[in-house]
Amino acid sequence: MPSQNQNLRNRKLQQQDANERSQAPAGSRRKSNSKVVANNLRFSFFCLVVSASLLIFLFLAYTDSFHPIVDTIAGKLGYHEKTYAVVIDAGSTGSRVLAFEFHRGYLDGRLVLDYELYKHSKPGLSAFADKPQEGAATIDKLLQEARNVIPKEKMATTPLVLKATAGLRLLKPEQAEGLLQACRDLFEKSGFLVNDQSVEIMDGTDEGIFSWFTINFLLGKLNGRNTVAALDLGGGSTQVTFAPKDISQTPLYKNFMHKVPTVNSHVDVFTTSYLGAGLMAVRHAVFTNGAQEGQTKLTSECVNSIVKDKLFRYGTEQFYISGKENPKATAENPEVDYEQCAAIVRKKLLPTLSPKPVTLKQHEISAFSYFFDRAIETGLVDPFQGGETTVGQFITRSREVCADANTDQPFMCVDLTFIAVLLEEGYGLKPKTPLKLYKKIDGHEISWALGCAYSILTSNKSSQL
Repeated sequence: MPSQNQNLRNRKLQQQDANERSQAPAGSRRKSNSKVVANNLRFSFFCLVVSASLLIFLFLAYTDSFHPIVDTIAGKLGYHEKTYAVVIDAGSTGSRVLAFEFHRGYLDGRLVLDYELYKHSKPGLSAFADKPQEGAATIDKLLQEARNVIPKEKMATTPLVLKATAGLRLLKPEQAEGLLQACRDLFEKSGFLVNDQSVEIMDGTDEGIFSWFTINFLLGKLNGRNTVAALDLGGGSTQVTFAPKDISQTPLYKNFMHKVPTVNSHVDVFTTSYLGAGLMAVRHAVFTNGAQEGQTKLTSECVNSIVKDKLFRYGTEQFYISGKENPKATAENPEVDYEQCAAIVRKKLLPTLSPKPVTLKQHEISAFSYFFDRAIETGLVDPFQGGETTVGQFITRSREVCADANTDQPFMCVDLTFIAVLLEEGYGLKPKTPLKLYKKIDGHEISWALGCAYSILTSNKSSQL
């Protein structure tokens, strides 16, 4: 018969055996723990990926690079609502119609430019100073071009404006008003959305601001600190506009500062328009230097002596320009005396430039209109793509052109000399200063008209315009 101690030992052995049978093998326990750890790691990684994706999405949602992606998708799904504006640029040498098609950005409601019509005609309205109805007829032809691209159902809600620039500013008040009234009568019957301010002479300040807005809008720089300066050279005036880095450096800018609205904020810019410092206005001032009032047959030190009686139109006047002999010219090389020509340009130009844009040199500079035209005509930049040149290259080319007897470009010497003096002595730019010259950006014309259209469509008054 087993003893009491034996029975107790047997019970302990049985209990130990039961415990061992109930426990999984050590290897199995390790595998189970590894699986739990692996599942936890996968879940943590999944959470990390989801969080990172949300952060990236939120970041992109507030950056410009994401908007085109979303807009493209929204457009394909039919969520774009189109809006239109038509602007007539009545310049001193010609008139232009620009019809714009925009849509609202899907994320933030900003205006996105989709399409642009650009057509032009010559001469400008100012050439019809005494024939206002004939001037209005040239505008009517441009309006027909706009009607061809604006949907009929949208015409009544599409704002139409005509802004005249330096050409009309230089006319007698009664002549300018006659032309404007003829255009107002035309607009009333146009079928577009117009009001009492739809036809007017544009202030030079607006011309500069709109040009600055256009180029920074097309370059995608409106929301950044590194906006570019805009140099616009017209026939009757020239505009300089940029955002000064430190306005305290230049108190003289105080009366020329303006707040320009952007998508979600504004930019403080300096702008001024120099009336009489346009390319045609300076030509006229140089050619008539020393001439009697009413004299139409003129000789000029800035024109090669082989040039005889070349027609030059300025406003409603016609002049016949011949070159003047000078001590530097010879029978073999009838060149223009560059220094003599530059002295006359300085005399006529520099007094018109007040205030001088003394901090312009601190900025990246974009130039267009006649800056671009003269650069491509003399081989400084590509005629289709534009490009970059320098102030020094303009100076060098002006000297080369004045030394060349060329009847095909009889006034190129005075034009380039004027541009060289304007940039270096008028604006205070160094010869090595780079200039980016544009005609178009992404297929869109560089014109103040785009800035004007944007302003109309985003202003509080756009619903009444």
